Amino acid sequence: MTKTIRKQTEEIEERILHPRAKKSSQSKGRLIPEKEGTVRTCFQRDRDRIIHSKAFRRLKHKTQVFLAPKGDHYRTRLTHVLEVSQIARTISRALRLNEDLTEAIALGHDLGHTPFGHAGEAVLREIHPGGFDHYKQSLRVVDSLERDGRGLNLTYEVRNGIVTHSKGKGEIIPSDRSGLAETLEGQVVRVSDIIAYINHDLDDALRAGVIKRSEIPAEVTEVIGNEYSKRIDTMVKDVIFSTIEIDYKHINMSTTISEAIYRLRDFLFEKVYESDHIKREFYKARKVLTDLYEYFLEHLELTGCREVPSDEIQRHRIVCDFIAGMTDRFALMTYERIFMPQEWQI
Repeated sequence: MTKTIRKQTEEIEERILHPRAKKSSQSKGRLIPEKEGTVRTCFQRDRDRIIHSKAFRRLKHKTQVFLAPKGDHYRTRLTHVLEVSQIARTISRALRLNEDLTEAIALGHDLGHTPFGHAGEAVLREIHPGGFDHYKQSLRVVDSLERDGRGLNLTYEVRNGIVTHSKGKGEIIPSDRSGLAETLEGQVVRVSDIIAYINHDLDDALRAGVIKRSEIPAEVTEVIGNEYSKRIDTMVKDVIFSTIEIDYKHINMSTTISEAIYRLRDFLFEKVYESDHIKREFYKARKVLTDLYEYFLEHLELTGCREVPSDEIQRHRIVCDFIAGMTDRFALMTYERIFMPQEWQI
C-alpha cells in the first residue's frame, strides 16, 4: 500500500528532529478522537484550524498596548502573535524541534485575549466572579467557543502549550518546572512571547514618544544592544545555545540575558504599562467594559446565546465569553449604540 504524504512527513520527522522534539506520530491525541488526514500531520492541521478561526481574525482589531493609536505601524494583538511565531520558529528550527507544533501554539496562545489589551483583562478579572486569565480563556476558545460551541478539537500538545505560555511578572523559566509546557516546543513559545513583546512594546513606546531612547537603562543596552533587531538576535541566540549547553533538559536562557530581560520588563512596566498615559486610557476601557458587562448580564438574549440559563454562574460565564471575544472597535461601537444618544432617522 502506498504511504500517505502524512506518513512520509512523520518518517522525516523521526529522522531529522532532535530526540527530545515532539513528533507528530507521538501526539497524545485530541479530546474527541478523529481520523487523521492523508496530507497534513496533526500539528499542521491544528495550525490551520487556528488560522482559519474567527478568534484569530479578530486579533487584528485587538489592542497590544496602545488603545486606538493614530498610526499604521503600531502593533496589534495579531501582529504580536505573528512576531512570536517567527521568533519561536527560528529557535525551534535551530534546535531541530517540531516547527509545526511550535507554530500552532504560537498562533493560538492569545486567542482568548480581551479588547483593550491587558487593561481589558484586568477589568474582567475584577468583575467576573470566576476571575479571568487570558491564557485560560485562550484554551476555552479552542475547546468550547469556536465553531459555534464545538471547539477546534486541537491536540493535547497544542492545548498544553497555549495554557502554559503566560508569565505575568513571574520568572521566564521558573525553578519549579511543573508550570512549564510538557513539550520543548511549548516552552519555546513561552520564551518567545516575552522576547517579542518587550522588544516590540519598547519599539512602539519609542514611536509614540512615551519614552526616549536615552531613558533605556544602560545595564540593558550594554548586554542586549540598543537596536531592535540586535536585541532580538542576542536573545534568540542565547536561548538556542543555552538550551544546547544543558543538553535539552528544558528550554534555557543564560543568567546574564534573563536578568537584562527582567530589568527591561520592569522598565516597561514603570514607564509604559503603568504610565499615566496608559492609565488614563485604562480608566476609559474600564468604564466601557464594566457598563457593557452589566448591561448584557441583564439582557443575556442579546449575546446570541440560544437558551438563557437560570444559574447565575452560567449567566456570568456567557457574558464574560461575549465581552472577551469583542474587538476594540466592536466594544466601542456597541457601547455607543447602547449608551450614547443616537441621531434621529428622518
